[in-house]
Amino acid sequence: MTISQIVGKNLKAARTAKGLTQKELAEELNKYQSDYSEYETGKVQLDYEKIVFLCKRLDITPNDLFGIE
Repeated sequence: MTISQIVGKNLKAARTAKGLTQKELAEELNKYQSDYSEYETGKVQLDYEKIVFLCKRLDITPNDLFGIE
């Protein structure tokens, strides 16, 4: 599994734990839902600003996002 896929899997888990849809988070990022879904599938890597925003928004750490124990 690639880092992008690990991040995507952890991102999806954090989003669903908060009860949010892809569309809701996409709107907060000023993206289309289809663009956001590519983060969760690991097709597109997140940039630093999005990592920081999503960690704060989903109440997770970058270590949680990257699967680092």
